[in-house]
Amino acid sequence: MELLDKLNWRYAAKAMNGEKVAQDKVDNILEAARLAPTSSGLQPFEIFVITNQEIKEKIKPVAWNQSVITDCSHLLVFAAWDTYTADRINKMFDLTNEVRGFKNEGWENYRQMLLDNYPQKDAEENFNHAAKQAYIAFSQAIAAAAFEGVDATPIEGFDPTKVDEILGLREKGLRSAVLLPLGYREVEKDWLVNLVKVRKSTEDLVTVID
Repeated sequence: MELLDKLNWRYAAKAMNGEKVAQDKVDNILEAARLAPTSSGLQPFEIFVITNQEIKEKIKPVAWNQSVITDCSHLLVFAAWDTYTADRINKMFDLTNEVRGFKNEGWENYRQMLLDNYPQKDAEENFNHAAKQAYIAFSQAIAAAAFEGVDATPIEGFDPTKVDEILGLREKGLRSAVLLPLGYREVEKDWLVNLVKVRKSTEDLVTVID
């Protein structure tokens, strides 16, 4: 299966060569993230695509000085909502009604249920939930990158507060959740490139309950 072959090919590149990724490939990766499933269809996150080298240089020191931050072609920052609000929930439900061209009583009842619950919760709890949704799209972007033959390096090792400051995310009601540099591996400088991929066996990972 082609997708599984691509997933076996991919790894978290530790060095990138600065080569630019074609825009159509980036667009496909972003579209895969956009199409990812999320809880209640709210898509409680935004994706920032950074090609500005000065901004990448500012992020690098607060991301453990990882070279892929500055040597990548595009740096994706997945930023989750800082909390759920009535306005945010209503916006997505209204969009659904507009696109589908009708209102559904069950759907409207579900909207009200969310309005009665989410906005009243602690903001940190809401952010953690939103961040999990961002990770679903993040994972789908990684798979799409592999399918496109583009290296993608998942990065959680960074100071979110500093990245938020650099990108002005808090003012937008967002908080950085995870980073994803896109580019092409630098074979001569990457100690990981020729190592065999190691994963649990299916037997150790999967339990079937009939």
